[in-house]
Amino acid sequence: MLGQMMKQQLTISSLIAHAARYHAATEVVSVETDGSLMRSDWGTVEQRARKLASALEGLGIQKGERCATIAWNNTRHLEIYFGVAGAGMICHTINPRLFPEQLIYIINHAEDQVLFLDKTFLPIAAKLGEHLKTLKYVVYMGARDPEVAAMIDGILFYEELIAEGDDAYTWPDVEENAPSSLCYTSGTTGNPKGVLYTHRSTVLHSLGGNQPDGLAISARDTVMPVVPMFHVNAWGVPYIAAGTGCKLVLPGPGLDGDSLVKLIDGEKVTLALGVPTIWMGLLQALENSGSTAASLTRTVVGGSACPPSMIKTFREKYGTTLIHAWGMTETSPLGTLNNLLQKHDTLSVDEQNKIREGQGRPPFGVELRILDEEGHVLPNDGASQGELQIRGHWIVDTYFRADKSTLTMDGWFDTGDVATIDADGYMIIRDRSKDIIKSGGEWISTVELENIAIAHPGVANAAVIAARHPKWDERPVLVVLPVSGASPSEKELLAFYDGKIASWQVPDKVIIVDALPIGGTGKVLKNKLREQFGDILMPA
Repeated sequence: MLGQMMKQQLTISSLIAHAARYHAATEVVSVETDGSLMRSDWGTVEQRARKLASALEGLGIQKGERCATIAWNNTRHLEIYFGVAGAGMICHTINPRLFPEQLIYIINHAEDQVLFLDKTFLPIAAKLGEHLKTLKYVVYMGARDPEVAAMIDGILFYEELIAEGDDAYTWPDVEENAPSSLCYTSGTTGNPKGVLYTHRSTVLHSLGGNQPDGLAISARDTVMPVVPMFHVNAWGVPYIAAGTGCKLVLPGPGLDGDSLVKLIDGEKVTLALGVPTIWMGLLQALENSGSTAASLTRTVVGGSACPPSMIKTFREKYGTTLIHAWGMTETSPLGTLNNLLQKHDTLSVDEQNKIREGQGRPPFGVELRILDEEGHVLPNDGASQGELQIRGHWIVDTYFRADKSTLTMDGWFDTGDVATIDADGYMIIRDRSKDIIKSGGEWISTVELENIAIAHPGVANAAVIAARHPKWDERPVLVVLPVSGASPSEKELLAFYDGKIASWQVPDKVIIVDALPIGGTGKVLKNKLREQFGDILMPA
């Protein structure tokens, strides 16, 4: 034998053990459901996670069994992340914004044994309890509360459960390919599908996604994931945070702009992560309050396309670099992140901002390609547009409890996005394949039209849908939510497109609404808008 290297299992417990060993005193701050601030640290989080793991074993929960959460971003939720997975069980985070029928389906399909709940969501359990076939325990994420005890028979209390755990409990040996966590997709058609992550895929995602050209989180950062912990594991940030030992700020239920400004300034947040609708609210709150968010050097935006105007405002007004990212539940989720290359340093600010509008480049660990309608691989020339596919170390192979792989014959996952990729690997999502408009045989990107509309000062948010047309098959219709107090006219909004796109791509009609339908992950539900306005251009 010439020699060999040590081999240690890549496990989630190793991340939190590292945090406790080398960053025990670093703060973990969270907002409770009652609005109060709770201060903990990585040493305490790890200790309580071990005690939780011990207590769950005491309840008879076995390795591989699912423990569900319906909870906000807070310290107890963080402890559950590590305690459940660290014990070899599976942490199943559930989106509370789903319809009751979907919640029932997900919990039963996952065969959840335990359900952890924040106070906000107790009515869900009380209402759905009789339909949940596999649940053995419901745990309220707090201290004993007589009011809570009266709501659900036999409910357990988190603080009492933790107290029953063994202080001397040590993390068990878990095989790195064992499942660690479960998230269901937020698809708008059919039943949600489960994506089962492993310890190995999660640790590799933490390492690959946190490269210098990725999230680049260090122990010097104060990180605030505004993206919910029930949405693709808060984009993996809790695991990365433990692995780096950064200060972590968890915003709880208060995701409005004013609450976030208070946290950013009060806790000196350096990096925050969320969807565009969250940042729209933050920018408005910064404007109203006069805060400059002086500590905030970077924001990451994902979930849906980021309006170019937002990139410019963050940079020019607040000195904050906005990093565009892309991913899916099926990709853990980081697939691309948009950081500039050395050669871009010589470009003007406007030219750099133009590059930042795209979703960025894949980190080591994933690969991208685009295909035409016949299945031929297209060149990475920045112009060829096709179906986006991905493969890598943290990409789904088979959905939870599915009979067969979801991959193509040659091992790629079809994302359902339409994109271009240039020679440097910069990818731009042109549209979802189900949203892109085909008008008279030519493609029109709803994303591009929305980005232009949102840059209008009188527009708070906007969506573009394909409406049926008697001559052109489909034409774009712009649905606008105005800024409070503003009343932009259809003529004014359509004129705003002049010189920005070809005249034949300009929407045929503008519809002003009081609210846009928003899904559980903060995205506009275009299927609902198509149902409502899809025939608006057809003859009566």
